[in-house]
Parts: sequence; C-alpha cells; structure tokens
Amino acid sequence: MALNADPGDVGPRNWALGLLRLLALYALVAVLLYFAQPTRIGVLTGFVFVFLGEALRFWSAGHLWKTRELVTSGPYRFTRNPLYLGRLLIFSGLCVMARLPYGIHWVVLTAGWLIFFGYYLPRKERVEPARLREFHGESYERYRVAVPALFPALRPYPEAVQRAWSLQRMLRNREHWMVAGLLAVSLYLGFRACSGS
Repeated sequence: MALNADPGDVGPRNWALGLLRLLALYALVAVLLYFAQPTRIGVLTGFVFVFLGEALRFWSAGHLWKTRELVTSGPYRFTRNPLYLGRLLIFSGLCVMARLPYGIHWVVLTAGWLIFFGYYLPRKERVEPARLREFHGESYERYRVAVPALFPALRPYPEAVQRAWSLQRMLRNREHWMVAGLLAVSLYLGFRACSGS
C-alpha cells in the first residue's frame, strides 16, 4: 500500500497502482460513511476489530524498513505480513461499524474478503518473494519457509532479530495518519449511533 511505500523501492507503474488502490479505498470508506446506519452495539463490536487491526499495524510500522532490511522483529516474528492482517481486521471492523441498509455491509465485507484472499494476497505472494529473495538471498528464503504469510504462527521465528519498536520507523511509515483517520471515522460513526441519525 502506498502508505508504507518508499519512493526508491517502487517503479512508476507500481506507484500508480498503489495510488489507484488507495483512492479506491478512500472512495469505499466515503460510501460506507455516507450510507451508514450505525448502531451502538455495531460500532462497539466493529471498533474492537479496528482497534486490534490498527494496534497490529502500529506495532508493525515501528519495525518496518521496507525492502532495505529483512525485518524479523516484533510481529514479523510470527507473520510475514502483519500490516496486511491489520488492514483486513480494520476493513472488517469498519464494515460492521457502518451497517448499511438491507445488510449490504455484509455483501461489501464478503466481496472485500474475496478480493483480498482471491487476488490481493496471492498476487503479493507471487511478486514480493522474488524481490526480497533478490535483496536478502538465503536468509529471506529461510524466513519465508518458516513464517506464515498472514495468520500468525504460535511460535516466533527462531532466527528473529531482537530490535525494539522505533518511533522513527513508525513516523517514516506514516502510520500515525492511519491512527488519526481511523479515530475520526470511529468517532463519527459513534456519534451517529448515539444520536440515532
């Protein structure tokens, strides 16, 4: 996603696709907010998923230095793609929070999961390993074989680097903007749920 992209790491085509995906995501969130009919229980339930997803992304962003370093610290000890898992949790939570007329939010959620597991994640698993193998060689291949692509392993990667979470890395990955955006969306939906509008 463009949010974590380093301009030196992507070509013009990938940058344009990333921007297009980001705009599509913002458009989907805008539609969800416009047509939302949130309830208190829906907002509370959905917020749990949003909070867990963003907590995972925030933790991940404080460890990530995209491409230039094979990151195996923090959540990367358990899953190769904690940012994507966090994004999936956030998307699921937002769909539950928004509650569209006629249960359409469940259709949006199902379609999102189908796109994620049917296209997005498989494409990432085809493209990214080759690039990381080129940069990091055999150490990446050992990591790829040992650590699941998405859902976390119960045991950490045995060769994991011990590195503390870094505020500088989190800011470089601009995750604080995601926190601000999700907080604004959650407050908006919570206000509408409590006011009954």
